Amino acid sequence: MKGGAPAAGSRRRPLAPPELADDAHKGDAGRVLSLCGSRAMPGAALLVARAAQRAGAGLVTAGCLDGSLMQILPCAAPEAVLLDLERLDSLPATLAARGDHAVVVGPGIGRDERARELVRIVLGVGLVCPLVLDADALNVLKGEPERVRAHRGPLVITPHPGEAQRLLGRGVPSDADGRLRAARELWERTGAVVCLKGRHTVVLQGDERFVNESGNSGMATAGAGDVLTGILGAYTALCAAGEHPGWTAFEAAASAVHVHGLAGDLAAEHVGRRGMIASDLIEALPRAQMRREP
Repeated sequence: MKGGAPAAGSRRRPLAPPELADDAHKGDAGRVLSLCGSRAMPGAALLVARAAQRAGAGLVTAGCLDGSLMQILPCAAPEAVLLDLERLDSLPATLAARGDHAVVVGPGIGRDERARELVRIVLGVGLVCPLVLDADALNVLKGEPERVRAHRGPLVITPHPGEAQRLLGRGVPSDADGRLRAARELWERTGAVVCLKGRHTVVLQGDERFVNESGNSGMATAGAGDVLTGILGAYTALCAAGEHPGWTAFEAAASAVHVHGLAGDLAAEHVGRRGMIASDLIEALPRAQMRREP
């Protein structure tokens, strides 16, 4: 993960997620729908679901795009509710009838026609809840980032430099100023909260920006981004749960990025950077969230 120091003038103190009331129920904590994973990449569905749970989501529903996920998920994430989505033609009506507080799409769905159809449906069905797009949900939008403007609610996109390059159709510099310019262009073309991942992840929306300083090179491991997607699902769900009107998608994204990096730092203290895997980040999430200082 390359890049220089954070740019001068960047916001450095993300807000901590709001606490729930003592009499809160799981609906107040947020309902998250995850459309992630496939037969070839079932781990993505597991990591997103478990991260969202550990990040405080009250209820996580895992949309299973392949039947094999219906068998695998109950073993690794028994608290998740399963939704059979092998037939995408039922998805528009399903989404319209649900009351999810946030939807996350992308990790592990592949780049085939089914993945493209999934993204088309999610963007075009008229959802107003927060939507998080990551990984393959961005890859199938290659060169057409403006398509995400079809979403009617808060939107967060989380490209790494390679995905950002495919979206923009040009290279993404590794220096701090160049990364800020790329994040701003993505915001201008999408209207989304942009999390441009890497060393010193940039979170940007309009005049608001946060450059993260937590995290370490041990997080350069498969699935680490899926964990961030799950955290974002839980944190953005609080924007729509109705109990925290001052909590915005930008604040949720900045907080999620910081906590994700802090979980990596805590995991490194326990297993070392070289031995770290994405599941270690999930295990460290409760401790990272208890360290509420940014």
